[in-house]
Amino acid sequence: MAKFHTSLKAYADTTGADLETIVREAIIELGTSVVMRSPVGNPLLWKPPVAPPGYVGGRFRGNWQYQFGSPTSKPLDVVDASGQISIQRITAGVTSAEAAGVHYIVNNLPYAEVLEYGHSTQAPDGMVRLSVMEFRRYLAAAANGVQQ
Repeated sequence: MAKFHTSLKAYADTTGADLETIVREAIIELGTSVVMRSPVGNPLLWKPPVAPPGYVGGRFRGNWQYQFGSPTSKPLDVVDASGQISIQRITAGVTSAEAAGVHYIVNNLPYAEVLEYGHSTQAPDGMVRLSVMEFRRYLAAAANGVQQ
């Protein structure tokens, strides 16, 4: 982690880029990616295709939360099939937090881990793992945007 911070700081020093803006934008992109990759329950894809009475998909997507410094451990009672509520929650948290430090994006629903590891045909390769693999790209895009 220290090596990563040092190389990012060196980049900011040489280019004059605003390191805090770069970090915040990259974390928001990471959070957006995780949220939008999250499956929304679709009973037509289930085997058997039966949903409980009154079922509405989007609880998993609505449970992505942001926390600075330490992760939250409570799930939310939110349905957000579009992902916009979760993205706004993450954006607001990142914007108000310090840039330097540990940022957490978590989903505390009991089935989050099985979804991450392939239980859903909508996200067979997970959400978090794919988004984390793209984090350097989010940083580069944020840095390019700040430089312009």
